[in-house]
Amino acid sequence: MTTVQTNTVSSDLLATMNGPSKKTTANTIEDAQNRFMTLLVTQMRNQDPLNPLDNAQVTSQLAQLSTVTGIDKLNATLEALQSSYNATQSLQAANMIGHGVLVPGKSVQLSGGKAILGVDMTESADSVQVTIRNASGVAVRTIDLGGQQAGTLPLGWDGKMDSGATAPDGAYTFEVAATRNGKEVKATGLAFGEVASVTTGAQGVTLNVPGVGTVKLGDIRQIL
Repeated sequence: MTTVQTNTVSSDLLATMNGPSKKTTANTIEDAQNRFMTLLVTQMRNQDPLNPLDNAQVTSQLAQLSTVTGIDKLNATLEALQSSYNATQSLQAANMIGHGVLVPGKSVQLSGGKAILGVDMTESADSVQVTIRNASGVAVRTIDLGGQQAGTLPLGWDGKMDSGATAPDGAYTFEVAATRNGKEVKATGLAFGEVASVTTGAQGVTLNVPGVGTVKLGDIRQIL
């Protein structure tokens, strides 16, 4: 009489579940269950009468099947939720095309004597200063904002330099310095740009903002 090893079902089950598969998740789960039951029945039919299959072993093997099946179902559910989430993000991002946004950055574009920038404060400060520099790195304008509360603060620049003259249109950079009781407070400069298009890829949904670059939805601090 043939004796079937008690670890056959476990080994074959793991090989079935972990091996490469080109079938859908539902078919994979069903195939695994059918294979498991076939192996279990075969094992019970061919067991050694003097050394029958232990109930604990059967229970353990059934538990393995239940666990693997549950994981597959959970993965399928998570994939469906991720797909739905990505679709929702894409729709939200598409609605932002043509809108201005403030995102972390140091660039500021002066056009027609007007420019928009911003500051993001993680905590309140009693002194906040914004220094705008030209392409050569020379400071052309210092804006004293005084004390500010935590949060996002959009700013406008009329193109006037500290000398009183009007700065030529073009690309500039700026930096933010904030302090409270003489100690530095973290403040992030915000660049302004208009959303031109939306891209969906492996990295998720991103916005293409001319003059700023590729921006993630989570990087947007304010929509103007």
